[in-house]
Amino acid sequence: MITASIAARSLTAFALILLISGLAAAQVQVYRYIDLDGRVVYSDKPPPPTAKDAQAKRIGANSIETSDLSYATAQAQERYPVTLYSFSCGVVCDTAQGVLNKRGVPHTVIDVSVGDGAERLKRLSGGLDAPTIQVGDQYATGFNEGKWQAMLNDAGYPKTPPPRTTPVGRPAVPIVIAPSNASQTVAAPPKGTYPQ
Repeated sequence: MITASIAARSLTAFALILLISGLAAAQVQVYRYIDLDGRVVYSDKPPPPTAKDAQAKRIGANSIETSDLSYATAQAQERYPVTLYSFSCGVVCDTAQGVLNKRGVPHTVIDVSVGDGAERLKRLSGGLDAPTIQVGDQYATGFNEGKWQAMLNDAGYPKTPPPRTTPVGRPAVPIVIAPSNASQTVAAPPKGTYPQ
């Protein structure tokens, strides 16, 4: 009981430190001054005592919010949303979803074997043939890659996914939190897993 309370307080303190450091990172202190040679200097360090016309300025975070989707993809998604009606049918259904994923098409998957999925497919197509793709008001039953690609082209979805912006291949380092009554240890990653 006592160790759980200590662990909870430690976790709360850690979260508070992260919050404060995040807020501190959002604001940067910058100094502007004129040095002995008459040059204007901008620095993150306080000016020397010999500086003239010293001014401290706070600069807020400079960021632009962007979407993970390209403009063309976002426009196509807004006008012609894609829904895949599927189930665990093996290679065919996996390949059908793979076409959408490879192309970077945002889509909703409705599993026709769960809940009202079959009823929704029946209302759309009048049957229960899956996989079925719906692009806007159009739909195609059964997997036919050429037909599906043509529907996506007509809807304006880009033919290639956007370039990857996150690093690939470096897994996070595992962290082990030991109970408060145990010695402090951190699990070492398996040898050869991480670059040396």
